[in-house]
Amino acid sequence: MGKTVLFMSMSLDGFISGPGDDHANPAGIGGDRLFDWFDTPGPARDEMRAEYEATGAVLTGRRTYDLVDGWGGDHHGVPIVVVTHAAPQEVPKGPSPISFVTDGVEVGVAAAKLAAKDKDILVHGAELARELLRLGHLDELQIHLVPVLLREGRKLFEHIEAEHVELAIIRVLPAEDVTHLRYRVVW
Repeated sequence: MGKTVLFMSMSLDGFISGPGDDHANPAGIGGDRLFDWFDTPGPARDEMRAEYEATGAVLTGRRTYDLVDGWGGDHHGVPIVVVTHAAPQEVPKGPSPISFVTDGVEVGVAAAKLAAKDKDILVHGAELARELLRLGHLDELQIHLVPVLLREGRKLFEHIEAEHVELAIIRVLPAEDVTHLRYRVVW
């Protein structure tokens, strides 16, 4: 059975986007810096891309889906499951089938597991990640820690509702412009 894995780039001070993130600027002011590592050649980047490509489905919240225009209908060809209160009128066409779950996070997780088969589920979105933690449905966190202080923007673990979350380090992979951290959530 695959795992539910949060995949998130983050500044050293805990921000996943700069201030003013919106449809015109999904990463916010200065937030693009958090993703520079993804196009920098090297063994760490290659390993991260291999993990990224090995997923069977993407689980995301509606806000993230809207900010990136549903990845143009292509999140590396795997199914995308969007947890939302209401499905949009228009959905981008592409190789990634997109489904919308309006019955809550737990139904969204079940739909993503079904779509992923035995592969991992890649999770995007801070609010969704916090809810998955609260409900006990997040297995691992893969944080790509970028050596920058954004000082403001959207924090990953702001207003977390879980009491105390213990993490076990699985891997630390340093690279030139990022440190890839992978943790298992200890339930």
